[in-house]
Amino acid sequence: MKLIPLGRSGLTVTELCLGTMTWGSQNTEAEAHAQADLALDHGITFWDTAEMYPVNPVQAGTIGLSEEITGSWLKARGGRDRLVIASKITGRGRHVRPGQPISGASLREAAEASLRRLNTDYIDLYQLHWPNRGSYHFRQNWAYAPTGIDRTAETSAMTEILTTAQALIAEGKIRAIGLSNETVWGTARWLHLADTLGLPRMVSSQNEYSLLCRQFDTDHAELSLIEDVPLLAYSTLATGLLSGKYAGDVTPSDSRRAVVPDLGGRITPQVFPAVAACLAVAAKHGLNPVQMAIAFCRSRPFTTIPIIGATKLADLAVCAGAAGMALSPEVLADLDAVHRDHPRPF
Repeated sequence: MKLIPLGRSGLTVTELCLGTMTWGSQNTEAEAHAQADLALDHGITFWDTAEMYPVNPVQAGTIGLSEEITGSWLKARGGRDRLVIASKITGRGRHVRPGQPISGASLREAAEASLRRLNTDYIDLYQLHWPNRGSYHFRQNWAYAPTGIDRTAETSAMTEILTTAQALIAEGKIRAIGLSNETVWGTARWLHLADTLGLPRMVSSQNEYSLLCRQFDTDHAELSLIEDVPLLAYSTLATGLLSGKYAGDVTPSDSRRAVVPDLGGRITPQVFPAVAACLAVAAKHGLNPVQMAIAFCRSRPFTTIPIIGATKLADLAVCAGAAGMALSPEVLADLDAVHRDHPRPF
């Protein structure tokens, strides 16, 4: 398993990251522990969770279970120092601390609660799940309007959060801080404040990225490269669409779509032709479509670490098999042609 520097954090992580968002909803504790064991057997030691998880759907009664299950695995197996664990504080508006924005106080409260659930003394990477002001992610790109934002208030809140992060790092409770679902302006502002005020630098961006969702490919890619802020790519299989299991607009009874019929706004009239085109490229070149989709993320000119996850152990093993896989120039050219024909399917 290839190891990659996580930006300027000083952390080194595996080229694939294990996602835990199904642990506690679609997966039992025993199933989740089996996934953790499989990931470790494949050399995947970078794991991602969040205080809000599990999802599909998010429910008040399950919030925090993914962290708790990760913690129970650590208690049973030991070897915390083998892993790089990432978690997240939930943003304003829903699920956890409803209506409360991320602040210095809530960052500390959330991090310390996550530490207890994870059964650990430190979190390697602590991320802001989404910005207080909103963002273009989760299909909000069709409606989000960046109006009414008070630059002074945003700067003050960001400075307070970074100051608290600095204290948490000094206390050994977190090792680095990162972003998720942030915009280019937001990322640049965080970096500017860190650089000018001597505060901790945001070391990564966790955003959606796949063959069907390539918002990151323009301005964000430039910022990522120049500022050394790698992308932690989630939904690399577009919630299973790129596996082909929903081809023909079907819904397997044991699938995520059976729980979330529109797959978070990804089911559109345009999506199935785009999926079919991607599957055709895989078939043409004799590739597993799942591994092709994950390897595509690793092929980008900016550093990308795909987050993989599955409800079934065999499917997770297929995802893990994408480690070290390099796509030929011919495959990449065909995938670029698909993107031009199907630029934004959802």
